[in-house]
Amino acid sequence: MRRRSVLALAGAATLAGCSRPADGPGTGELLASELPLPERFRTPLPIPPVARPIKVTADTDHYLITQRVAQAELIPGTKTEIWGYDGLFPGPTLRGRRGRRMVVTVRNELPVPTSTHLHGGVTPAESDGFPTDLILPAGYSPAPPGHHSAAGRHHDTTRDYTYPMTQRAATLWYHDHRMDFTGPQVWRGLAGLFLVTDEVEDALPLPRDDRDLPLMICDRSFAADGSLKYPRRDTTHPGAGGIFHAGIFGDVILVNGAPWPRAEVPAVRHRLRLVNASNARRYRLSLSAGTITQIGSDAGLLAAPLPRKDVLLAPGERVDVIADFTGLPAGSEVTMANTLGDGPTGDVIRFVITGPAADDSGVPARLSAVPTLERTRAVTERRFDFRFGGGLWTINDQPYDPAGTMFSAGLGTVELWRFTSDFHHPVHVHLAHFQVLSRGANGPEPGDAGWKDTVDVRPYETVQVLVDLSGHRGRYMLHCHNLEHEDMAMMANYDIV
Repeated sequence: MRRRSVLALAGAATLAGCSRPADGPGTGELLASELPLPERFRTPLPIPPVARPIKVTADTDHYLITQRVAQAELIPGTKTEIWGYDGLFPGPTLRGRRGRRMVVTVRNELPVPTSTHLHGGVTPAESDGFPTDLILPAGYSPAPPGHHSAAGRHHDTTRDYTYPMTQRAATLWYHDHRMDFTGPQVWRGLAGLFLVTDEVEDALPLPRDDRDLPLMICDRSFAADGSLKYPRRDTTHPGAGGIFHAGIFGDVILVNGAPWPRAEVPAVRHRLRLVNASNARRYRLSLSAGTITQIGSDAGLLAAPLPRKDVLLAPGERVDVIADFTGLPAGSEVTMANTLGDGPTGDVIRFVITGPAADDSGVPARLSAVPTLERTRAVTERRFDFRFGGGLWTINDQPYDPAGTMFSAGLGTVELWRFTSDFHHPVHVHLAHFQVLSRGANGPEPGDAGWKDTVDVRPYETVQVLVDLSGHRGRYMLHCHNLEHEDMAMMANYDIV
């Protein structure tokens, strides 16, 4: 990373630390496309297909998903090579049901190793998608001794991921988590949606079926030949090259793999499941007409609906909202804007109102039971400092050691964790869900409501969270979900005992 870029970022963060932390697209650099950008709001919004089980037993649904190279028309009229689950970007949507175990077999037909992580999943450690727990493609030579990937478990061609589905209804997502190469492999398409349902959500009169829209939002850049452009140093060294070491911002906004799409919808309530699947870009999303009411966060429904003017999404975060278009006349155009973007990246998707329709949905005053964690329950306190140093992105001044662990914690305990930062760092915790206790000297912000697994930590900011370490024993991790930071060692292991 060039010294000039680091100093510029540090200067901006220092100024932000004097008052309110800086707001903006995040920590990274813009990677300009060489292909002319497509006209906005012309491509119909695609909805990823729902995966079908290959076998159903009394208590378990079995799925098979194949990672393979495919050609996709991300930019209209142009073919782009992707790496996709079942050759799709996003991959097929997996739908899980609380109380029904899922086994997902992943077959790797790509030219590189992979590891699949269910982001937000309460998952046994052996199925969590540890970065050195790799599926090797046929004929692939294992990493040489001394390389990170040599230290983990290797599976030939396929492996099973077991998800007990003991968690509440939520919008999750799955993506590649290979050691040192998560950034380029997710960029090339290895991401998909995972929706969990339960009886609590079923009993609510929320919008359903074609009025329940999953929206996976990400940014990408394209080379002149239509290929996805990513500044890799080479095929053996981790992280992005040059100034992109800090993170990559694309200049094309994709929703479910389509650039700035349009969706024709009736003038009724719609549930929008918003997922930030970008490598580094943050979004502040608002609608030009209609209203937004937040009903869910990373790990499921809120206790009560929360009216919002806009919603902020850092990489890895999810927010469920009800967009109410009731009363808008036919032909109305409602644009979802990203106020943290410039030029074309300031737009995301456009909804075109087709006319009135019957609507029996509603937003009840009470959504679910969300117990509030009390600070007095914390059995210990820990601090995690996310910082750039020595050419690496580190936690507590330590680069990631895949064979080591930073601490051990007791299963079923609650701990207080303090996250501090130099730049923007979206902090993601595997397995454990948490509640935000404070930001700086203030309490949590509206976007911090509910159970979380990812939290937006802004420059020179301290965020305190109460972490519920329930679920399973084993080795898990926490890390920055800026994928370029993650690939450059901003991760740490912890053990649940």
